Amino acid sequence: MVNVERLGETRWSGKTTSMFISFALGLALESYVFSLASIAIYWVAIPKALGTLLLVWAPIWLIVGIIVAGPFSDKFGRKITLYLTLLLYAIGGLLLFFSSTYGMILFSLAIMLMAGGGEMNSIMIASHELMPRKHRGKATMMIINGINFGGLVLAVLALSSAASAVSFQRDVVAAAVLIVVVILFLTRVSMPESVLWLYKKGRTTEAQKVIQSYYGANWEAELDLQPPAPKPVSAVSNVSMGFTMLIMILIAAANTIGFGLMAYSLAFAFFPHLQPTILAIFEGVGFVVGFVGLIADRVSRKKMLFWTMLGTFVVTVIIGLTTGTWQHNMTLFWILLVILAGINSLQYLTEDTIKAEVWPTLQRGTLTAIARFVSIGLLIPAYILTSSMPASTYILFNAAVWFVGLVAATAWLVKGRETGLGLSIQTASGE
Repeated sequence: MVNVERLGETRWSGKTTSMFISFALGLALESYVFSLASIAIYWVAIPKALGTLLLVWAPIWLIVGIIVAGPFSDKFGRKITLYLTLLLYAIGGLLLFFSSTYGMILFSLAIMLMAGGGEMNSIMIASHELMPRKHRGKATMMIINGINFGGLVLAVLALSSAASAVSFQRDVVAAAVLIVVVILFLTRVSMPESVLWLYKKGRTTEAQKVIQSYYGANWEAELDLQPPAPKPVSAVSNVSMGFTMLIMILIAAANTIGFGLMAYSLAFAFFPHLQPTILAIFEGVGFVVGFVGLIADRVSRKKMLFWTMLGTFVVTVIIGLTTGTWQHNMTLFWILLVILAGINSLQYLTEDTIKAEVWPTLQRGTLTAIARFVSIGLLIPAYILTSSMPASTYILFNAAVWFVGLVAATAWLVKGRETGLGLSIQTASGE
């Protein structure tokens, strides 16, 4: 039997690059589709109450895709799940071309959002299992940074076509979905099934075939020519599954609600028709700052989570306390938004990386899905609860959400398992 731990020491190859592109584009498309609800809200004339429904429509169908894809990927594999999500994307993108009514927009979005939820969950677990150990942290964070890129692309497309007819803007947005689907299909042809998952399922013969076709017949000989891998840093173990799940849900919920209220619903609530601009700034700054994640294999993941969560909370409090000023001074508003977007981007990259690496292989898809399902599902009542709040209360509510995340991050710093510092996925997950 192959030493799967040693398989993780293989070098980064051209096939790894293709897989990396596929994963990053997959999360970019998920973000693009999730953000689409906040843009599509202006395609048809609807009362504000129905606009809120369109905003909550995104998390509703995203979590449906997540909770279905998680157990499915654990049972049938990561690769087949990612092909099925592409099929759903293609169907939803085609329907969007003909979505001229409120109902059709909701229907096409629902299909694409289910695909996006499945993509998000499956890509996160697959990236941890397939990326080489010494690149696992930074590769995963750069893949997640594709989420910022996807939201930025949508915002730019919406801004550039804003003066055009609604039908043209809708067709441009739908065409982008279908183009990316084709690219994703081409980049996934050479993607392997997770060897770690195959071995854990007892499918040894199939795992050997994957190794031969993807890594090559001489992969072990090539490893022998490389310098020996450094002795891994010990990870703090003995953390209960219940404690881990509670912390993952809390930090994920804080990020999902906090980000959603600022990036998606803030404009709809207080700055009508500024949504594409706010989204472009939030996602653009996040994407640029996200490249700090390239140091992920050299730093403590749980310390990075704590400090970025603290920074996000502090900046949000400042925004809340200065509401009366920035409501009449948009320059100050944009400055504060840029600072928040930068810090929050690093927080998001960190917590989303942790969420999928702390679970055992055979339950990684399902347990990651549960954490995502609950945390993203909480965004729905948050949208409804804050829809009628005044600006200062709205922002301070957001700060309170981040405070809950900060408490959870502090608990993980003190008691949680280290998953960064170049640890293998087997060590990070406690297997």
